[in-house]
Amino acid sequence: MVPRLLTALVRLPAPSRSILASTLALPKPALPKPFLLTRQFTTTPPLPATYNQVLRGCRTEQRARRRTSPALANRPELKGVCLRVGTTKPKKPNSGERKVARVRLSSGKVVTAYIPGEGHNVQQHSVVLVRGGRSQDCPGVKYHLVRGAMDLGGVGNRITSRSKYGTKKPKTN
Repeated sequence: MVPRLLTALVRLPAPSRSILASTLALPKPALPKPFLLTRQFTTTPPLPATYNQVLRGCRTEQRARRRTSPALANRPELKGVCLRVGTTKPKKPNSGERKVARVRLSSGKVVTAYIPGEGHNVQQHSVVLVRGGRSQDCPGVKYHLVRGAMDLGGVGNRITSRSKYGTKKPKTN
C-alpha cells in the first residue's frame, strides 16, 4: 500500500503533496541528485595570502563597529558653547581630577569634552572648538577641546609638544 501512496504523492501538485505527506507522516519522496543541498566540508585549512597578493590589495580592513566621535558626523571639528565646567574622576587604577566641560555644539547636540593640559581659562558661555578623540580613563568623554583656539587659551610655559597645546614658540634673545 505504501508504494502506491508514494506514486500518487509524486503525481500531485507540490502544495497538495506536502500537505498530504505531512498528514500521513510519510517520508518525502527523494529528489533527483541536482536538487539535493549538500554541504562540502574540508579538513584542510585555507592557504594564507602570498606577499604579492597582499601587495595587490587582497586584504580589506574591517569597518568600525561604532564611531569614536558620533556627534561630529564626519567633521574634523565643531564650534560649541560651554554649558558647565567641572571635574570628573578617572576609571579604576587611576586617580585624580580630570577637567571636563559640557558643551552645546553648533549642531545642537550636547557632549562632554576633555580639557587637555595644565590649567585652563574656560568658563560658562565660553566659545570653544571641539575635536574628536576620547579620554581613555574618563567614561563617557569622547571629545577634546582644542587649546589655543577661540576662547580657550594655550598652555603657558609649555616647552615640548607645543602644537598640541596651542603654545607659541618662546622668544629667545
